Amino acid sequence: MAIKVHHLRPAPGAKTPKTRVGRGEGSKGKTAGRGTKGTGARKNTPAAFEGGQMPLHMRLPKLKGLKNRPRNKVVFQVVNLDRLAELFPNGGEVGPDELFEAGAVRKNQPVKVLGSGELGGVSLTISAHAFSESAKEKIAAAGGSTTQL
Repeated sequence: MAIKVHHLRPAPGAKTPKTRVGRGEGSKGKTAGRGTKGTGARKNTPAAFEGGQMPLHMRLPKLKGLKNRPRNKVVFQVVNLDRLAELFPNGGEVGPDELFEAGAVRKNQPVKVLGSGELGGVSLTISAHAFSESAKEKIAAAGGSTTQL
């Protein structure tokens, strides 16, 4: 005999009747999943309620005292001398635009040249927004010049 669609049945125990919670003890009701007694059984409490403990929003300090946040702080794009010697081995003129094209700095941001590393005898004419003292000395020693923008 072939099986037909009307012979199909769900496996035993696969379908259970819906539990009607909170509809009396005869229908598995009683506490309706709220446990026994207490505030949670009788009414809802706010999500942030901490059981009477001092709440977080009241424990944290308010707007008092000094907040030393520099409003006019200048953040420089930093380039070291060894990186300059690596990017421009033939020397020449170097400015923020050339550094941007070489991928050393971001566009339209102030550039500062720092004195880490050596130029290796490469003569560069560098224009930047700021230089460290050691960078100026090393550039001049290598036969280059600095121009502050």
